Amino acid sequence: MGAQYYGADSENGDRIDDPSEDVLFMMISDLNTSDNTFVVVQPDEDDPVWFASVAVLDEGGYEIVRRDTVRNEHKVTTATSINDIARDLTIWMAARNFPGRPTRQASEF
Repeated sequence: MGAQYYGADSENGDRIDDPSEDVLFMMISDLNTSDNTFVVVQPDEDDPVWFASVAVLDEGGYEIVRRDTVRNEHKVTTATSINDIARDLTIWMAARNFPGRPTRQASEF
């Protein structure tokens, strides 16, 4: 059926539809510097207007990219806490627009 809101895809081929904060935490925890270096989260549509990615850095930590063309937003940061990354991405994604889809309730997180 596909994701109702967005999907998370990792370099190693894992895909999770509508991932929770806990699932994002697990996907980021599974990243490594050899064959699973990134996770991308974006709407499940042909031409997504936003995305977020997390990539493992060779020197340690993670690079987080958030891009939303509707809001003219493009932010690149680094972090070391997977907990903080998963929480911040979940909050950021909850603020995205999903035209034609049911409004997401806070209790769904």
